[in-house]
Amino acid sequence: MAKRQQGFTLIEIAIVLVIIGLLLGGVLKGQELIQSARVRNLISQQDGTKAAYFGFLDRFRALPGDYSQANPNIANVAATSNGNNNGRIESTGGGGAIDEHIAAWEHLSKAGFINGSYTYAAGAETTATAPTNPYARYLRVIYDNVYGTGAGAARHNLKTGNQIPSDIMAEIDRKIDDGNPVGGTFQFSTYDGGGAGGVAPVGGAATQCYAGTAWGSATIDTNCGGASLF
Repeated sequence: MAKRQQGFTLIEIAIVLVIIGLLLGGVLKGQELIQSARVRNLISQQDGTKAAYFGFLDRFRALPGDYSQANPNIANVAATSNGNNNGRIESTGGGGAIDEHIAAWEHLSKAGFINGSYTYAAGAETTATAPTNPYARYLRVIYDNVYGTGAGAARHNLKTGNQIPSDIMAEIDRKIDDGNPVGGTFQFSTYDGGGAGGVAPVGGAATQCYAGTAWGSATIDTNCGGASLF
């Protein structure tokens, strides 16, 4: 008697391949949704903080962190959190009376312009003194030229914090500006994310955050950051 061959039929193999395709499609779609959510979160942080910055300036006629009358005019702000009111949010090393870029978060939060509650402390940022991005690195609003190629004039800017993949930075830049990491109102920044263990992002080569006028989206660098210019 002829033996009956055992194995999968073409229909069974086709069903398995369809199931595998659906599973892979679901995984890829999930990753795409996660990335889109992070892009939206980072853009929302930038937009919300910029709105708070200008709202504070409109109400108090001074910049958050730099405001010299924060103690008498904002509830629960100590006199040690007052800036020098020179029109620049600066660190003590850059001309500030205190680390005004950290005091800025206390001024904004206790004046009701941003969510959370932050209290000034000199030195490196902590979760008690500054907000973080989705990658757990600190945002910073400051007057400096640590953006783009670093050769531009100092100006106020809001840094995203680092540890952001270069393809996400590219998507953010395309959505809110011109897609150019060294031009426009949103640019690359070497800011190391503040706090402990910060590693400065590097640009200028194809395997790093950007090359020329394009973010590194083909070869992704996982430690990038940017700055919105005011």
